[in-house]
Amino acid sequence: MGGTEHLDIQREGATLVLTLNRPEAKNALSLPMLVGLYDGWVEADADDSIRSVVFTGAGDSFCAGMDLKALAGKDTGGERYRDRLTADPDLHWKAMLRHYRPRKPVIAAVEGYCVAGGTEMLQGTDIRVAGESATFGLFEVKRGLFPIGGSTVRLQRQIPRTHALEMLLTGRPYTAREAVGIGLIGHVVPDGTARAKALEIAELVNACGPLAVEAIKASVYETAEMTEADGLAAELKRGWPIFDTADAKEGARAFTEKRPPAYKRA
Repeated sequence: MGGTEHLDIQREGATLVLTLNRPEAKNALSLPMLVGLYDGWVEADADDSIRSVVFTGAGDSFCAGMDLKALAGKDTGGERYRDRLTADPDLHWKAMLRHYRPRKPVIAAVEGYCVAGGTEMLQGTDIRVAGESATFGLFEVKRGLFPIGGSTVRLQRQIPRTHALEMLLTGRPYTAREAVGIGLIGHVVPDGTARAKALEIAELVNACGPLAVEAIKASVYETAEMTEADGLAAELKRGWPIFDTADAKEGARAFTEKRPPAYKRA
């Protein structure tokens, strides 16, 4: 199990928990954080015993965006990770889920600030939980910058366009209640309990057939921009083979025997 000084990786049963760990800087993105985060996504996909991922931040924030000084590896001990970025110039975009989509479901657990790069990474997650005092927003436009982490493409596909454009063009902060109201997140919970709620959801996912879970997630994203006819054809192609798996047979046996299924991904 990997991790870096700015990214903790832990196991909670069948769930891998990735924690941004730079609380003194509100978990602003650094090179050690991005390297650890990318390695965490790869680890989750490579290990079949991992069924889900919870993505969160240490301290009182999720992520306050990019720290350009830290990304350059200055004053954070990040110089030793420069070779990773040189070897894979796309690594930071993969870490931020712009150019990488994990096979396993990713559940975001947000407390405090989730702004700029934080809100951009959020859009790469699948299920989202936030504490009631969480703050969201894309502040780049106020600084004369462009939210290049994918927000001008993804946000309008995830929430109504009028809300997406307001968030993008005003750069204003959004409360957790506003965020759930426009569909950016799915749950608002008492402060300090987002991680626990995310793990609760992860356990529900983990109890399901892993091959079915991964195929369903893949189908949702694969068909999102297809016509209905093309999407239904793609769904059938991806979904039908699941019925012939040992997982499917175990699910049927467990149902008839009124017991929890014991899935083995086969």
